[in-house]
Amino acid sequence: MDIWQKLYQAAKVEYHPQDVTPFIYAHNVVSALEAADGQIFVGFCIESCSGVLDLCAERVAALNMYVNSGQTQIKRIIAFRDQAPSGSGSGMPCGACREYLMQLDERNRNLEFMVDYQKRQTITLNELMPNWWGNERYQSAKQK
Repeated sequence: MDIWQKLYQAAKVEYHPQDVTPFIYAHNVVSALEAADGQIFVGFCIESCSGVLDLCAERVAALNMYVNSGQTQIKRIIAFRDQAPSGSGSGMPCGACREYLMQLDERNRNLEFMVDYQKRQTITLNELMPNWWGNERYQSAKQK
């Protein structure tokens, strides 16, 4: 079993869409990531009736990683609804997730997102955000 199969299987367990309360819906998008040390962490989407309170599966997985291991660097992520990513934008992170993951650790620019599970096609965060605004801030922090 390759790492992508492991990530898919770990995330798939979390897929069971449900109403948590009359205001919150969860588990309709799931994610699993591989941290820098090889540990796997999962997350699921949590949506509220106030969109600004929503948390995407990728961010929940990243928070799970940080809370449970203190790590911030991610090697790879898979995210999906009821089936593995199959190209055409499925599995792609939203802008908020892209931004959060880039801010979490500058090395995350090399993390891979699964684009097409069957073809094992991936894309890096850096390819999604080639001219990220925060590069200068990371460089300034290194010089201090």
